[in-house]
Parts: sequence; structure tokens; C-alpha cells
Amino acid sequence: MTQQRQAPTTESVRFEVKDGVAWLGFNRPQSRNAMTWEMYNALEYYCDTLADDTDIHALVLHGVGGDAFVAGTDITQFAHFAEAEDAIGYERRIDRVVGKLETFPKPTLALIDGACVGGGAALALVCDFRYATDTLKFGVPIAKTLGNTLSITNVSRLVDMVGIPRTKEVLMMAKLVTAEEALGAGLVNQLFDGADIYAEVATIAAEFAKYAPLTLQASKALINRVQAQRRLPADASDDWVATCYLSQDFSAAVNKFVNKTPFEWRGQ
Repeated sequence: MTQQRQAPTTESVRFEVKDGVAWLGFNRPQSRNAMTWEMYNALEYYCDTLADDTDIHALVLHGVGGDAFVAGTDITQFAHFAEAEDAIGYERRIDRVVGKLETFPKPTLALIDGACVGGGAALALVCDFRYATDTLKFGVPIAKTLGNTLSITNVSRLVDMVGIPRTKEVLMMAKLVTAEEALGAGLVNQLFDGADIYAEVATIAAEFAKYAPLTLQASKALINRVQAQRRLPADASDDWVATCYLSQDFSAAVNKFVNKTPFEWRGQ
């Protein structure tokens, strides 16, 4: 007998179903919806359990509070990192969760109001469609903040979405892409006024109930196969993941966020 997984009880993730559309809200507005492990676990749970739910025809991800979609992973969770396995294990875990969202067999929509950075950018990138307000700030500013690195898989996703020149701006210059820039680059599908975006996205998500489910699933699966063929193995970035996460710079940057201590980049 297959053991049933228990639904998450965390208040940090809101889940509801409206007219066949599942709405998953990241609910830590006091921390700009920065992701904790329990939030990643909840996202993975819903990706697994909703995949075969015939009453659900689309999934919408959104942030609660109006200030952010997701402002990365909660930095306090990096404080214990001491070995290469900590860093590599973290990136593998994120790759697994983000991968579940990427391969979710139904249309996924990211409703982005405010900051969409770090881990939030990774989640938004793998959604099938992205809709934003003019407050959008998209990026991975780790060159300024933490001094770590993305996994090779997430770098590939960013390159696929915005190309090499913009990827270098985002990663090497810590550029935050504005709403208009994101629209021009094809990073978001459409911009909406903040007062209207939830209703507009609800209308778009509802439309998928009218389309052939197998065609939607096939289209998404085949696009994912094309992308997978262009990607390097997950361990292709392990050397740099370990180097960055175990550096003195990363430790000092985390300490700055946790304990408000000053530091300067040393390159070691």
C-alpha cells in the first residue's frame, strides 16, 4: 500500500483552489517571502500531489504582501555550512525542487509583484508563463550580496531565457532587471497594474481548462526534453559551488546578514 504524504501545515505557504486553478502563495512578507526549507518542502509536496489531480488544470505561484514574489532563500539557513557536501547538497536540493516545478505536467504561471531574486528568480524561470506588475525587480545579485554561485542547471535556465549577454549582466554585474526590460527581453509575458493582476492572471489560468490536456502536457514535456539535451550534468558546477560556499567571503557575507557585521570582499 502506498503511504499517503501529509499535507504541509506551515503558515509560510498558502494553498487554495479556485475554479480548478491551484494557487500557491509564499507567505513570509516580513522577510520578503524568503524561502525556508519547510517552504521548499511544501512546494515539492504540492508539485507531487497535484500532478495527477484531474480537478486541477493550472497552478499559479505568487508572493503574499505585495513587496516580493520571493526574495531568495532565507540566508540564516546557510550559517552552518562547513563542508563541500553542505554546499553541493543544498544546490542539489534546490535543483530537485525547482526541477519538480519545471516538469509539473500542467501549465504553471508566476504572478510577480515586487522583488523576484535569487531562489525566487529560479522558481519564476521554470514557470511556463510569467506576469508582473511594474514593481518587478528580477535578478540574482549574489555578486553584491553573498558571493556564492548558481548551479550549472540554473545558469543554463537563465541563459535559455535571456541569452548570454543578459545572463552576464545579471550574474556578474548584479543587475536587477526592471519590469519594462523584462517585458522587452521576453522574460515576462505581460505587465498588469497591481490592482488588476490577480484577476487578470485568474482569467488567463482559467482558459487552460478549455484546451486539450494531452496537447498541453506533450508540448511542455517535449520542450523540457529539448532543454535537457542542451544542459550539462548537475555535477559540472560542483567545484565552483564548493569553492564559493566555503570561502571566507561567503562566511563573512552570511555573518553580515545574520549579525549585521561589516566585511570587505577578499577573494578567498
